[in-house]
Amino acid sequence: MAAIEELRPVKPLKRVSAHSHIRGLGLDEKGHAKFIADGLVGQQEAREAAGIAVQMIKEGKMSGRGILIVGPSGTGKTAIAVGIARELGEDTPFVAMSGSEIYSTELRKSELLTQALRKAIGVRFREKRLVYEGAVKKVRIGYVRHPLNPYTKIPREAELILETRDDEARLRVGEEIALQLLQLRIRKGDVVWIDAKTGEVHKTGRVCTEKEKSLDISLTKCVDTPEGPVKKEKEIVYTIRLHDLDVAYAAQRAAAYTLLGMPVSKEIPSEVRQRVDEEVKKLIESGKAELVPGVLFIDDAHMLDIEAFSFLTRALEESELVPIIILATNRGITRIRGTDIESPHGMPLDLIDRMLIIKTRPYKPEEIKEILRIRADEEDIPLTEEALEELTRIGAERSLRYAIQLMEPARILAERAGRTKVTAEDVRAAVGYFADVRESVKFVQEFEEKFLK
Repeated sequence: MAAIEELRPVKPLKRVSAHSHIRGLGLDEKGHAKFIADGLVGQQEAREAAGIAVQMIKEGKMSGRGILIVGPSGTGKTAIAVGIARELGEDTPFVAMSGSEIYSTELRKSELLTQALRKAIGVRFREKRLVYEGAVKKVRIGYVRHPLNPYTKIPREAELILETRDDEARLRVGEEIALQLLQLRIRKGDVVWIDAKTGEVHKTGRVCTEKEKSLDISLTKCVDTPEGPVKKEKEIVYTIRLHDLDVAYAAQRAAAYTLLGMPVSKEIPSEVRQRVDEEVKKLIESGKAELVPGVLFIDDAHMLDIEAFSFLTRALEESELVPIIILATNRGITRIRGTDIESPHGMPLDLIDRMLIIKTRPYKPEEIKEILRIRADEEDIPLTEEALEELTRIGAERSLRYAIQLMEPARILAERAGRTKVTAEDVRAAVGYFADVRESVKFVQEFEEKFLK
Protein backbone atom coordinates (compact mmCIF):
# COMPACT_ATOMS: atom_id res chain seq x y z
CA MET A 1 0.00 0.00 0.00
CA ALA A 2 1.15 3.55 -0.71
CA ALA A 3 2.87 5.43 2.13
CA ILE A 4 0.53 7.35 4.43
CA GLU A 5 1.22 10.12 6.93
CA GLU A 6 -0.79 12.25 9.30
CA LEU A 7 -1.78 15.69 8.12
CA ARG A 8 -2.96 18.93 9.59
CA PRO A 9 -6.49 20.19 8.92
CA VAL A 10 -6.64 22.42 5.86
CA LYS A 11 -9.24 24.02 3.66
CA PRO A 12 -10.38 21.70 0.85
CA LEU A 13 -9.76 22.51 -2.80
CA LYS A 14 -12.69 24.49 -4.14
CA ARG A 15 -12.53 24.42 -7.92
CA VAL A 16 -14.02 21.46 -9.77
CA SER A 17 -14.61 20.75 -13.43
CA ALA A 18 -17.53 22.38 -15.22
CA HIS A 19 -19.47 19.13 -15.62
CA SER A 20 -18.42 17.14 -12.54
CA HIS A 21 -21.98 17.27 -11.18
CA ILE A 22 -23.66 15.54 -14.14
CA ARG A 23 -24.80 11.96 -13.47
CA GLY A 24 -27.09 11.33 -16.43
CA LEU A 25 -29.81 12.90 -18.58
CA GLY A 26 -32.38 13.21 -15.79
CA LEU A 27 -35.20 11.23 -17.47
CA ASP A 28 -38.07 9.35 -15.88
CA GLU A 29 -39.14 5.78 -16.72
CA LYS A 30 -41.01 6.93 -19.84
CA GLY A 31 -38.09 8.99 -21.14
CA HIS A 32 -39.52 12.37 -20.15
CA ALA A 33 -37.03 14.95 -18.87
CA LYS A 34 -37.47 16.27 -15.33
CA PHE A 35 -36.89 20.00 -14.94
CA ILE A 36 -33.99 19.38 -12.54
CA ALA A 37 -32.40 15.93 -12.29
CA ASP A 38 -28.96 14.29 -12.47
CA GLY A 39 -27.31 17.72 -12.42
CA LEU A 40 -29.08 18.95 -15.56
CA VAL A 41 -31.59 21.79 -15.74
CA GLY A 42 -34.02 22.59 -18.56
CA GLN A 43 -33.32 21.64 -22.19
CA GLN A 44 -36.07 19.03 -21.91
CA GLU A 45 -36.44 18.53 -25.66
CA ALA A 46 -32.72 18.01 -26.19
CA ARG A 47 -32.40 15.67 -23.19
CA GLU A 48 -35.35 13.56 -24.29
CA ALA A 49 -33.86 13.32 -27.80
CA ALA A 50 -30.55 12.25 -26.22
CA GLY A 51 -32.46 9.64 -24.21
CA ILE A 52 -33.87 8.15 -27.42
CA ALA A 53 -30.32 8.03 -28.83
CA VAL A 54 -29.13 6.25 -25.66
CA GLN A 55 -31.83 3.60 -26.09
CA MET A 56 -30.77 3.11 -29.71
CA ILE A 57 -27.17 2.68 -28.57
CA LYS A 58 -28.13 0.10 -25.92
CA GLU A 59 -30.19 -1.82 -28.48
CA GLY A 60 -27.32 -1.79 -30.97
CA LYS A 61 -29.21 0.36 -33.49
CA MET A 62 -26.68 3.21 -33.82
CA SER A 63 -24.42 1.45 -36.31
CA GLY A 64 -23.34 3.86 -39.05
CA ARG A 65 -24.81 6.85 -37.20
CA GLY A 66 -23.45 9.65 -35.06
CA ILE A 67 -24.95 12.50 -33.04
CA LEU A 68 -24.68 16.22 -33.83
CA ILE A 69 -25.61 18.75 -31.12
CA VAL A 70 -26.23 22.27 -32.42
CA GLY A 71 -27.03 25.40 -30.46
CA PRO A 72 -25.70 28.76 -29.25
CA SER A 73 -22.71 28.96 -26.93
CA GLY A 74 -23.39 28.14 -23.30
CA THR A 75 -26.56 26.09 -23.87
CA GLY A 76 -25.30 22.79 -22.47
CA LYS A 77 -24.07 20.91 -25.55
CA THR A 78 -21.11 19.41 -23.68
CA ALA A 79 -23.33 18.70 -20.65
CA ILE A 80 -25.71 16.62 -22.77
CA ALA A 81 -22.79 14.68 -24.29
CA VAL A 82 -21.52 13.94 -20.77
CA GLY A 83 -25.04 12.92 -19.75
CA ILE A 84 -25.23 10.45 -22.65
CA ALA A 85 -21.95 8.85 -21.53
CA ARG A 86 -23.17 8.63 -17.91
CA GLU A 87 -26.42 6.97 -19.02
CA LEU A 88 -24.40 4.29 -20.84
CA GLY A 89 -22.58 3.32 -17.61
CA GLU A 90 -20.24 4.67 -14.98
CA ASP A 91 -17.18 3.12 -16.60
CA THR A 92 -18.09 4.16 -20.13
CA PRO A 93 -15.04 5.88 -21.64
CA PHE A 94 -15.67 9.55 -22.44
CA VAL A 95 -13.13 11.42 -24.56
CA ALA A 96 -13.60 15.14 -25.21
CA MET A 97 -11.57 17.15 -27.68
CA SER A 98 -11.85 20.34 -29.70
CA GLY A 99 -11.89 20.39 -33.46
CA SER A 100 -8.81 22.60 -33.45
CA GLU A 101 -6.67 20.02 -31.62
CA ILE A 102 -5.82 18.14 -34.81
CA TYR A 103 -3.77 21.13 -36.01
CA SER A 104 -1.66 21.52 -32.87
CA THR A 105 0.27 18.26 -32.88
CA GLU A 106 3.15 16.60 -34.68
CA LEU A 107 0.97 13.59 -35.48
CA ARG A 108 -0.92 13.16 -38.72
CA LYS A 109 -4.60 14.06 -38.47
CA SER A 110 -5.66 10.50 -39.21
CA GLU A 111 -3.35 9.18 -36.46
CA LEU A 112 -4.66 11.67 -33.90
CA LEU A 113 -8.27 10.83 -34.72
CA THR A 114 -7.51 7.11 -34.62
CA GLN A 115 -6.01 7.51 -31.16
CA ALA A 116 -9.05 9.50 -30.03
CA LEU A 117 -11.41 6.81 -31.33
CA ARG A 118 -9.50 4.04 -29.55
CA LYS A 119 -9.33 6.05 -26.31
CA ALA A 120 -13.12 6.01 -26.39
CA ILE A 121 -13.32 2.21 -26.54
CA GLY A 122 -12.74 0.22 -23.36
CA VAL A 123 -12.09 -3.41 -22.48
CA ARG A 124 -13.73 -4.42 -19.17
CA PHE A 125 -11.91 -6.90 -16.91
CA ARG A 126 -12.94 -8.50 -13.60
CA GLU A 127 -10.58 -9.67 -10.85
CA LYS A 128 -10.30 -10.06 -7.06
CA ARG A 129 -8.33 -7.30 -5.29
CA LEU A 130 -7.51 -6.35 -1.67
CA VAL A 131 -9.13 -2.98 -0.95
CA TYR A 132 -10.07 -0.52 1.79
CA GLU A 133 -13.76 0.31 1.40
CA GLY A 134 -16.12 2.40 3.48
CA ALA A 135 -17.94 5.66 4.01
CA VAL A 136 -15.69 8.63 4.74
CA LYS A 137 -16.15 9.66 8.37
CA LYS A 138 -13.31 12.17 8.35
CA VAL A 139 -10.80 13.47 5.82
CA ARG A 140 -7.91 15.90 6.30
CA ILE A 141 -5.44 16.99 3.63
CA GLY A 142 -2.11 18.68 4.23
CA TYR A 143 -0.44 21.01 1.76
CA VAL A 144 3.06 22.31 1.10
CA ARG A 145 4.16 25.09 -1.21
CA HIS A 146 5.04 24.09 -4.75
CA PRO A 147 8.85 23.89 -5.14
CA LEU A 148 8.72 25.91 -8.38
CA ASN A 149 5.81 28.24 -7.66
CA PRO A 150 5.57 29.66 -4.12
CA TYR A 151 2.04 30.98 -4.83
CA THR A 152 0.71 27.47 -5.43
CA LYS A 153 0.11 24.78 -2.82
CA ILE A 154 0.19 21.07 -3.57
CA PRO A 155 -1.11 18.18 -1.44
CA ARG A 156 1.54 16.37 0.58
CA GLU A 157 -0.41 13.87 2.65
CA ALA A 158 -3.85 12.96 3.95
CA GLU A 159 -5.60 11.24 6.82
CA LEU A 160 -9.03 9.71 6.49
CA ILE A 161 -11.30 7.50 8.55
CA LEU A 162 -13.40 4.92 6.72
CA GLU A 163 -16.34 3.19 8.36
CA THR A 164 -18.73 0.41 7.46
CA ARG A 165 -21.73 -0.87 9.38
CA ASP A 166 -19.44 -3.31 11.17
CA ASP A 167 -15.96 -1.75 11.21
CA GLU A 168 -13.89 1.43 11.22
CA ALA A 169 -10.29 2.10 10.12
CA ARG A 170 -7.98 5.13 10.19
CA LEU A 171 -5.67 5.50 7.18
CA ARG A 172 -2.74 7.80 6.50
CA VAL A 173 -1.85 8.18 2.85
CA GLY A 174 0.87 9.87 0.80
CA GLU A 175 0.69 12.66 -1.74
CA GLU A 176 -0.39 10.48 -4.68
CA ILE A 177 -3.51 9.30 -2.87
CA ALA A 178 -4.07 12.77 -1.38
CA LEU A 179 -4.07 14.24 -4.88
CA GLN A 180 -6.70 11.72 -5.95
CA LEU A 181 -8.84 12.63 -2.95
CA LEU A 182 -8.75 16.25 -4.11
CA GLN A 183 -9.41 15.44 -7.74
CA LEU A 184 -12.42 13.28 -6.80
CA ARG A 185 -13.46 15.93 -4.25
CA ILE A 186 -13.83 13.37 -1.48
CA ARG A 187 -15.66 14.66 1.59
CA LYS A 188 -17.46 13.34 4.63
CA GLY A 189 -20.23 10.92 3.68
CA ASP A 190 -18.74 9.77 0.38
CA VAL A 191 -18.32 6.02 -0.15
CA VAL A 192 -14.90 5.13 -1.57
CA TRP A 193 -12.60 2.19 -2.02
CA ILE A 194 -8.81 2.31 -2.27
CA ASP A 195 -6.76 -0.41 -3.94
CA ALA A 196 -4.34 -1.62 -1.25
CA LYS A 197 -1.69 -2.48 -3.85
CA THR A 198 -1.79 0.44 -6.29
CA GLY A 199 -3.30 3.17 -4.10
CA GLU A 200 -5.90 4.00 -6.74
CA VAL A 201 -8.97 5.75 -5.28
CA HIS A 202 -12.51 5.17 -6.54
CA LYS A 203 -15.65 7.06 -5.49
CA THR A 204 -18.78 4.93 -5.73
CA GLY A 205 -21.35 7.38 -4.37
CA ARG A 206 -22.56 9.10 -1.24
CA VAL A 207 -24.53 8.08 1.83
CA CYS A 208 -27.58 10.35 1.39
CA THR A 209 -30.13 11.48 3.93
CA GLU A 210 -33.76 10.40 3.55
CA LYS A 211 -34.63 13.95 2.50
CA GLU A 212 -32.01 13.92 -0.26
CA LYS A 213 -33.31 10.56 -1.50
CA SER A 214 -36.93 11.67 -1.53
CA LEU A 215 -36.33 15.07 -3.15
CA ASP A 216 -33.65 13.88 -5.58
CA ILE A 217 -31.46 16.86 -4.73
CA SER A 218 -28.19 15.06 -4.29
CA LEU A 219 -25.70 15.62 -7.12
CA THR A 220 -23.97 12.32 -6.36
CA LYS A 221 -25.29 8.78 -6.66
CA CYS A 222 -26.88 7.69 -3.38
CA VAL A 223 -25.54 4.38 -2.02
CA ASP A 224 -25.81 2.43 1.22
CA THR A 225 -23.04 2.27 3.79
CA PRO A 226 -20.89 -0.82 2.99
CA GLU A 227 -21.03 -3.86 5.25
CA GLY A 228 -18.29 -6.08 6.67
CA PRO A 229 -14.67 -5.08 7.41
CA VAL A 230 -13.05 -2.00 5.88
CA LYS A 231 -10.14 -4.08 4.58
CA LYS A 232 -11.48 -6.87 2.42
CA GLU A 233 -11.13 -8.81 -0.79
CA LYS A 234 -13.42 -7.37 -3.45
CA GLU A 235 -14.24 -8.26 -7.03
CA ILE A 236 -12.99 -5.31 -9.02
CA VAL A 237 -14.40 -4.41 -12.39
CA TYR A 238 -12.09 -2.09 -14.31
CA THR A 239 -11.87 -0.84 -17.84
CA ILE A 240 -8.73 -0.33 -19.92
CA ARG A 241 -8.90 1.72 -23.10
CA LEU A 242 -7.81 0.19 -26.39
CA HIS A 243 -5.40 3.08 -26.85
CA ASP A 244 -3.64 2.23 -23.58
CA LEU A 245 -3.16 -1.34 -24.81
CA ASP A 246 -1.82 0.05 -28.10
CA VAL A 247 0.71 2.18 -26.23
CA ALA A 248 1.83 -0.77 -24.07
CA TYR A 249 2.43 -3.00 -27.09
CA ALA A 250 4.10 -0.16 -29.01
CA ALA A 251 6.44 0.51 -26.05
CA GLN A 252 7.63 -3.12 -26.10
CA ARG A 253 8.31 -2.85 -29.81
CA ALA A 254 10.09 0.51 -29.42
CA ALA A 255 12.40 -0.93 -26.76
CA ALA A 256 13.48 -3.67 -29.16
CA TYR A 257 14.01 -1.18 -31.98
CA THR A 258 16.12 1.05 -29.73
CA LEU A 259 18.43 -1.86 -28.84
CA LEU A 260 18.90 -2.56 -32.55
CA GLY A 261 19.58 1.10 -33.33
CA MET A 262 16.48 1.39 -35.52
CA PRO A 263 14.40 4.62 -35.64
CA VAL A 264 11.23 4.72 -33.55
CA SER A 265 8.10 6.42 -34.89
CA LYS A 266 5.97 8.66 -32.69
CA GLU A 267 2.90 7.13 -34.28
CA ILE A 268 1.54 3.69 -33.41
CA PRO A 269 2.04 1.22 -36.29
CA SER A 270 -1.08 -0.36 -37.77
CA GLU A 271 0.29 -3.86 -37.11
CA VAL A 272 0.44 -3.06 -33.38
CA ARG A 273 -3.24 -2.12 -33.36
CA GLN A 274 -4.06 -5.23 -35.35
CA ARG A 275 -2.28 -7.38 -32.77
CA VAL A 276 -4.12 -5.65 -29.92
CA ASP A 277 -7.46 -6.21 -31.65
CA GLU A 278 -6.67 -9.91 -32.09
CA GLU A 279 -5.72 -10.32 -28.42
CA VAL A 280 -8.81 -8.46 -27.24
CA LYS A 281 -11.00 -10.61 -29.47
CA LYS A 282 -9.53 -13.76 -27.90
CA LEU A 283 -10.19 -12.44 -24.38
CA ILE A 284 -13.78 -11.58 -25.26
CA GLU A 285 -14.43 -14.97 -26.87
CA SER A 286 -13.01 -16.74 -23.78
CA GLY A 287 -15.26 -14.71 -21.47
CA LYS A 288 -12.38 -13.00 -19.65
CA ALA A 289 -13.28 -9.54 -20.91
CA GLU A 290 -15.99 -7.58 -22.66
CA LEU A 291 -15.94 -4.61 -25.02
CA VAL A 292 -17.24 -1.24 -23.76
CA PRO A 293 -17.95 1.23 -26.59
CA GLY A 294 -17.63 4.75 -25.22
CA VAL A 295 -18.22 8.30 -26.41
CA LEU A 296 -15.92 10.48 -28.50
CA PHE A 297 -17.11 14.08 -28.16
CA ILE A 298 -15.67 16.66 -30.58
CA ASP A 299 -16.60 20.24 -29.69
CA ASP A 300 -16.28 23.06 -32.23
CA ALA A 301 -16.59 20.40 -34.93
CA HIS A 302 -16.73 23.11 -37.61
CA MET A 303 -12.98 23.54 -37.03
CA LEU A 304 -12.30 20.12 -38.57
CA ASP A 305 -11.28 20.09 -42.25
CA ILE A 306 -12.52 18.03 -45.17
CA GLU A 307 -9.90 15.33 -44.56
CA ALA A 308 -10.96 14.88 -40.93
CA PHE A 309 -14.63 14.73 -41.92
CA SER A 310 -13.83 12.12 -44.55
CA PHE A 311 -11.99 10.03 -41.92
CA LEU A 312 -14.93 10.19 -39.48
CA THR A 313 -17.42 9.31 -42.22
CA ARG A 314 -15.38 6.25 -43.16
CA ALA A 315 -15.06 5.25 -39.48
CA LEU A 316 -18.86 5.38 -39.07
CA GLU A 317 -19.40 3.34 -42.23
CA GLU A 318 -16.75 0.63 -42.08
CA SER A 319 -15.05 0.26 -38.70
CA GLU A 320 -16.17 -2.55 -36.38
CA LEU A 321 -14.44 -1.00 -33.36
CA VAL A 322 -15.90 2.51 -33.25
CA PRO A 323 -17.31 4.46 -30.28
CA ILE A 324 -20.36 6.69 -30.32
CA ILE A 325 -19.24 9.86 -32.14
CA ILE A 326 -20.87 13.07 -30.90
CA LEU A 327 -20.09 16.37 -32.65
CA ALA A 328 -21.10 19.82 -31.39
CA THR A 329 -21.12 23.21 -33.08
CA ASN A 330 -22.58 26.70 -32.75
CA ARG A 331 -22.13 27.61 -36.44
CA GLY A 332 -24.86 27.99 -39.06
CA ILE A 333 -24.05 28.11 -42.76
CA THR A 334 -20.26 28.37 -43.02
CA ARG A 335 -17.37 27.25 -45.17
CA ILE A 336 -16.06 23.71 -44.87
CA ARG A 337 -12.45 24.08 -43.84
CA GLY A 338 -10.08 23.09 -46.66
CA THR A 339 -12.64 23.88 -49.37
CA ASP A 340 -14.56 26.83 -50.85
CA ILE A 341 -17.88 25.09 -50.22
CA GLU A 342 -20.37 26.56 -47.75
CA SER A 343 -22.50 24.02 -45.93
CA PRO A 344 -24.74 23.76 -42.83
CA HIS A 345 -22.54 23.82 -39.72
CA GLY A 346 -19.41 23.77 -41.92
CA MET A 347 -19.73 19.99 -42.45
CA PRO A 348 -20.08 17.85 -45.59
CA LEU A 349 -23.67 16.86 -46.32
CA ASP A 350 -22.78 13.16 -46.58
CA LEU A 351 -21.62 13.25 -42.93
CA ILE A 352 -24.60 15.32 -41.73
CA ASP A 353 -26.92 12.75 -43.34
CA ARG A 354 -25.47 10.15 -40.95
CA MET A 355 -26.12 12.29 -37.87
CA LEU A 356 -29.03 12.44 -35.45
CA ILE A 357 -29.24 16.21 -34.88
CA ILE A 358 -30.16 17.46 -31.38
CA LYS A 359 -30.99 21.16 -30.83
CA THR A 360 -30.21 23.15 -27.67
CA ARG A 361 -31.87 26.50 -26.97
CA PRO A 362 -30.86 29.51 -24.80
CA TYR A 363 -31.66 29.06 -21.11
CA LYS A 364 -34.57 30.88 -19.47
CA PRO A 365 -33.97 32.94 -16.29
CA GLU A 366 -35.51 30.28 -14.03
CA GLU A 367 -33.24 27.64 -15.58
CA ILE A 368 -30.18 29.88 -15.17
CA LYS A 369 -31.05 30.31 -11.50
CA GLU A 370 -31.16 26.56 -10.85
CA ILE A 371 -27.91 25.98 -12.77
CA LEU A 372 -26.19 28.63 -10.66
CA ARG A 373 -27.59 27.02 -7.51
CA ILE A 374 -26.17 23.64 -8.55
CA ARG A 375 -22.73 25.09 -9.39
CA ALA A 376 -22.63 26.99 -6.11
CA ASP A 377 -23.36 23.78 -4.20
CA GLU A 378 -20.80 21.81 -6.25
CA GLU A 379 -18.08 24.41 -5.59
CA ASP A 380 -19.07 24.97 -1.93
CA ILE A 381 -19.89 28.65 -2.44
CA PRO A 382 -22.59 29.75 0.03
CA LEU A 383 -24.90 32.29 -1.65
CA THR A 384 -27.62 34.43 -0.13
CA GLU A 385 -30.89 34.43 -2.05
CA GLU A 386 -30.21 38.04 -3.09
CA ALA A 387 -26.79 37.07 -4.48
CA LEU A 388 -28.38 34.22 -6.42
CA GLU A 389 -30.97 36.61 -7.87
CA GLU A 390 -28.22 39.06 -8.88
CA LEU A 391 -26.22 36.32 -10.55
CA THR A 392 -29.36 35.13 -12.34
CA ARG A 393 -29.98 38.62 -13.68
CA ILE A 394 -26.39 38.84 -14.90
CA GLY A 395 -26.64 35.40 -16.50
CA ALA A 396 -29.84 36.35 -18.35
CA GLU A 397 -28.59 39.79 -19.49
CA ARG A 398 -24.99 38.84 -20.29
CA SER A 399 -24.19 35.13 -20.26
CA LEU A 400 -24.48 32.10 -18.00
CA ARG A 401 -20.77 31.41 -18.22
CA TYR A 402 -19.95 34.95 -17.09
CA ALA A 403 -22.27 34.58 -14.09
CA ILE A 404 -20.63 31.28 -13.13
CA GLN A 405 -17.18 32.83 -13.45
CA LEU A 406 -18.16 35.58 -11.00
CA MET A 407 -19.06 33.22 -8.13
CA GLU A 408 -15.54 32.43 -6.96
CA PRO A 409 -14.30 36.08 -7.05
CA ALA A 410 -17.46 37.07 -5.15
CA ARG A 411 -16.73 34.39 -2.53
CA ILE A 412 -13.22 35.76 -2.03
CA LEU A 413 -14.57 39.32 -1.65
CA ALA A 414 -17.13 38.12 0.91
CA GLU A 415 -14.44 36.26 2.84
CA ARG A 416 -12.25 39.36 2.91
CA ALA A 417 -15.17 41.34 4.31
CA GLY A 418 -15.67 38.77 7.07
CA ARG A 419 -18.92 37.34 5.69
CA THR A 420 -19.69 33.62 5.60
CA LYS A 421 -22.11 33.96 2.68
CA VAL A 422 -21.82 35.78 -0.64
CA THR A 423 -24.16 38.76 -0.88
CA ALA A 424 -25.48 40.71 -3.87
CA GLU A 425 -23.02 43.45 -2.93
CA ASP A 426 -20.13 40.99 -3.34
CA VAL A 427 -21.43 39.96 -6.76
CA ARG A 428 -21.66 43.59 -7.90
CA ALA A 429 -18.15 44.21 -6.60
CA ALA A 430 -16.88 41.24 -8.62
CA VAL A 431 -18.56 42.71 -11.72
CA GLY A 432 -16.58 45.88 -11.12
CA TYR A 433 -13.33 43.94 -11.21
CA PHE A 434 -14.01 41.55 -14.09
CA ALA A 435 -15.55 42.52 -17.42
CA ASP A 436 -17.62 40.42 -19.77
CA VAL A 437 -17.06 40.27 -23.54
CA ARG A 438 -19.26 43.25 -24.30
CA GLU A 439 -17.47 45.48 -21.80
CA SER A 440 -14.11 44.26 -23.04
CA VAL A 441 -14.98 45.11 -26.66
CA LYS A 442 -16.32 48.51 -25.61
CA PHE A 443 -13.09 49.19 -23.72
CA VAL A 444 -10.98 48.27 -26.75
CA GLN A 445 -13.06 50.50 -29.03
CA GLU A 446 -12.77 53.40 -26.59
CA PHE A 447 -8.97 53.20 -26.55
CA GLU A 448 -8.58 51.75 -30.04
CA GLU A 449 -5.80 54.11 -31.06
CA LYS A 450 -3.67 52.94 -28.11
CA PHE A 451 -3.89 49.23 -29.02
CA LEU A 452 -1.73 47.44 -31.58
CA LYS A 453 -3.44 46.54 -34.85
